[in-house]
Amino acid sequence: MKFRLSIKYLCAFIIVFGIEAIIAIFIHDSFIRPYLGDVLVVVLIYCLIKTFAESETKLLPLYIFLFACLVELGQYFNAAKLLGLSSYTITRILIGSTFDVKDIACYAVGCTGLALFEMIVRSTHTKNHAR
Repeated sequence: MKFRLSIKYLCAFIIVFGIEAIIAIFIHDSFIRPYLGDVLVVVLIYCLIKTFAESETKLLPLYIFLFACLVELGQYFNAAKLLGLSSYTITRILIGSTFDVKDIACYAVGCTGLALFEMIVRSTHTKNHAR
């Protein structure tokens, strides 16, 4: 895998991070915060990885989904507490503390959107190089 710095994905990461922060700080509803926030978190991870990874990433959305599921599984087993890190706010934010199967569905929606995005980008890239 080659590494490089992609300004467009870095900007996307910063924008999505800002949206996530606004949601976390200011929105306390029963739809945007729990569902849209979980969809966007996989987009955030995708943008971070794409900021530095140059090589083909056809399966990146799948890998991100598996990673998100692993984190959610860690929440089921209360990983922060098992690791002795539950007293740290940042750990509770990053690892999470509440398991919910609906979160996995949101990750799936986000990763499906990312997979579609990847297919469109590859298709456009292929058409542009064929000319």
